[in-house]
Amino acid sequence: MTRTSQPARRAPNLLLIVIAAVALIAVAGGVIWAVLAGRDTASGADRTVDAAGVPVERADGVPAETELGITELKVQNLENVQAYYENAIGLAVIDQQPDAVTLGLGDVPLMRLEQSAEPLPEVGDAGLYHTAILFADEASLAQAVLQTAQLAPGSYQGSADHLVSQAFYFGDPEGNGVELYVDRPREDWQWNNGQVEMGSEPLDPNAFIEEHLGDDAAGTAVIGHIHLKVGNLDDARAFYADTLGFDVVSEAEGALFYSAGGYHHHLATNVWQSAGAGPRSTEVGLGSLTVALPSEADVDNVAARVAAAGIDHEVVERGIVVEDPWGNKIRLVARAQ
Repeated sequence: MTRTSQPARRAPNLLLIVIAAVALIAVAGGVIWAVLAGRDTASGADRTVDAAGVPVERADGVPAETELGITELKVQNLENVQAYYENAIGLAVIDQQPDAVTLGLGDVPLMRLEQSAEPLPEVGDAGLYHTAILFADEASLAQAVLQTAQLAPGSYQGSADHLVSQAFYFGDPEGNGVELYVDRPREDWQWNNGQVEMGSEPLDPNAFIEEHLGDDAAGTAVIGHIHLKVGNLDDARAFYADTLGFDVVSEAEGALFYSAGGYHHHLATNVWQSAGAGPRSTEVGLGSLTVALPSEADVDNVAARVAAAGIDHEVVERGIVVEDPWGNKIRLVARAQ
């Protein structure tokens, strides 16, 4: 086990057994993207960057203050999936309805689960790869990883130090990927002409928990990014970068990573399992992801680009709803002031 220079806090033995048992077979979700994302191939030569190499906000892009909001999942078995996110991940019920539930931490809603009678998606379908929950500090993440590993040990899929972040990967009872992560300080991120360096260094879950469990924990989190499965990357780039207005800040073998405001990524698309996939055949999985823009004027700007691209969209309160070429639904809304 990796040791830190300071005395380690010993996590319960159960965690050591759980992580050791599954780490040898962790080949899904997060591990795959972590390895590939280290192979950066983009030059970024056609974008405007600042002195540190970070992309500068552009007139035809989303504002630097853009964030992600609540993620909606359509599920077959609401009771089972709710129990996973509530008991294992540690989210709290904010609103409970007969066929839906909103979960979050504190007063911040993170996920909405809705019952659906449609079938589960196939592995090769377009749709959700993972929802990434960003914790405020390492201690909060350590608590969440420990709780999930203890209460749902079979859901653990792997871990990685991405240089910009430290991440742990799980899968819910219906196969929706879940990333629990914490960012490293922004001043430690390395940028090169609009491209951020994201690696795939080993991350020992037991050592991370031993180091950080017991530190002061804010116990808060937000949706940090959403990773999607798509049919091809050219169409994904045209939709997410050219039309919606995100910057492509990293390219990997079979994946693109998109950002606003110099974040390492708010969105990602890959074809690792879904190359050639057509439109989604079921609503189960990702119901919608939410992009929160600073103002209604910013929403109007995106709506104008969507209309100019010939893409249909629905107008909703303080925003619009649009689908990517595979039927993944994106809700773009103005943040409440």
